[in-house]
Amino acid sequence: MAQEDVFKKIVSHCKEYGFVFPSSEIYDGLGAVYDYGQNGVELKNNIKQYWWQSMVLLHDNIVGIDSAIFMHPTIWKASGHVDAFNDPLIDNRDSKKRYRADVLIEDKMGKYEEKIAKEIEKARKRFGDAFDEEKFRQTNPRVLAEQEKLNALHARYKAAMEQMDLAELRQIILDEEIVCPISGTKNWTDVRQFNLMFKTEMGSTADGAMQIYLRPETAQGIFVNYLNVQKTGRMKLPFGIAQIGKAFRNEIVARQFIFRMREFEQMEMQYFVKPGTEIEWFNQWKQWRMAWHQALGFGAENYRFHDHEKLAHYANAATDVEFHMPFGFKEVEGIHSRTNFDLSQHEKYSGKSIKYFDPESGESYTPYVIETSIGVDRMTLSVLCHSYQEEQLEGGETRVVLKFPPQLAPVKLSVMPLVRKDGLPDLAKQIVNDLKFHFNTHYDEKDSIGKRYRRQDAIGTPYCVTVDYDTLKDNTVTLRMRDTMEQRRVKISELRSIIEDTVSITSLLKKLV
Repeated sequence: MAQEDVFKKIVSHCKEYGFVFPSSEIYDGLGAVYDYGQNGVELKNNIKQYWWQSMVLLHDNIVGIDSAIFMHPTIWKASGHVDAFNDPLIDNRDSKKRYRADVLIEDKMGKYEEKIAKEIEKARKRFGDAFDEEKFRQTNPRVLAEQEKLNALHARYKAAMEQMDLAELRQIILDEEIVCPISGTKNWTDVRQFNLMFKTEMGSTADGAMQIYLRPETAQGIFVNYLNVQKTGRMKLPFGIAQIGKAFRNEIVARQFIFRMREFEQMEMQYFVKPGTEIEWFNQWKQWRMAWHQALGFGAENYRFHDHEKLAHYANAATDVEFHMPFGFKEVEGIHSRTNFDLSQHEKYSGKSIKYFDPESGESYTPYVIETSIGVDRMTLSVLCHSYQEEQLEGGETRVVLKFPPQLAPVKLSVMPLVRKDGLPDLAKQIVNDLKFHFNTHYDEKDSIGKRYRRQDAIGTPYCVTVDYDTLKDNTVTLRMRDTMEQRRVKISELRSIIEDTVSITSLLKKLV
């Protein structure tokens, strides 16, 4: 099945089973805005809990804050967002649709990569175990031709982005014969810059209102509070500040479901270090963050680092953690060495000293910062995409199952009475009431047992328990495992010990220490 078709099925599955809904759907929706349903919010909260505890529980020098969404507008002037937080946009005159010029070009590069990948995959099937991919890349004429086109395009694109040469970006689109996906034409306008921040006003009267912005990132709330945290917490370098919160960007080209939205959630940690040690800490956080992702068990081959060739004005090193989505390797987390740019800018614009006094050296200086920033929504999408599977069973039946890591599953255990009579529902509800304080446990009595199993598979519940007539005699139940569909009889008194450690976030955290 084509990966595009798989992704469409995942999007449909998310709505059908209460993970993600189009926002304001009864009013025909709002572009690139989504609501999380009853299962989606549990999945998302579990991801946030895993991240939060991995930061503030496993590191005794990292603490958390929750800064406001509304912030003084000068903060965004100091950070550079007012002047430089722009996307290069281009319109197609025939379809009247607007696109990001950089995305159009990157998609074109992706098509060259797809052609190379298809040639490699065909050769791999033809030669089997004897296949040498590196040699094939170096000698196959078709691969070499596509790679040459890719390299040339990449060089032009990189130079244009570094200079932010809008005319050159348009010329690349014309030279590469990139067409509008809607109209199929190359009737493009000039490329223009568009600021991504949402504006609003604060104040009781029109004349006295102050223009402010919805924050486009959560990092600045950490920077302007770093000295408050350092002093009240008596923190010594190196130390970090973690935050989970909403951010807002007026994305013109918002696409791929919850991958790119206008209202999204970030998990960010800013790690303050002594100048001169930042690259060492940058490399250390690269290792720690990749270990965090791979602890979920999705396979190392589905992750890669993508080092930035063009660095932001504030950075001296940057990389992305990319995950293999159905639509290619895409960024889920950014790790940046931000130097002392942000703190220096806020000191300059506020007129207040926010230098750190080092008690060991007796000097005051502006710390450097290592940032790890992960999109909660993108992380949620990566978990959904990897977990979604369609399995052929005996007899020709197909089951759709979300093989979540048990620690992230929205529901950990579903308890089902075999029939709705003879005291079986009462006993099943008693099991739910006993276990729900330890992990998310649901009661399910509608439909046949087989249909209930399929329903729980579809929302990723790792364990199901069936209460039957034998339970009334010997206090044992049938415990079913989601991934293998194996069933075994266990005592009711053993359920908590069997399930709890497997589904606990703690079991993930132990892999990181």
